[in-house]
Amino acid sequence: MAIRLLLLALGLSELLAPQKVVDFWMSLATTESDVELRPWVYTVARLEGLVIVLWVLAAGRGGGDEAEIEA
Repeated sequence: MAIRLLLLALGLSELLAPQKVVDFWMSLATTESDVELRPWVYTVARLEGLVIVLWVLAAGRGGGDEAEIEA
């Protein structure tokens, strides 16, 4: 459940503010500060955020945990 909430927060942040999220991760990944990203990178990050949010919401509609189903 906690992982789903973290994924939902990441997906929403990528969906709403992709430039901040991508710039944050690029600053961790590279030591150079003059890296220029292509404009489509932010669009793909926004799409990734949408896919993550939809996946988390679809997984939440599963009806409960697997342990409850077995019991």
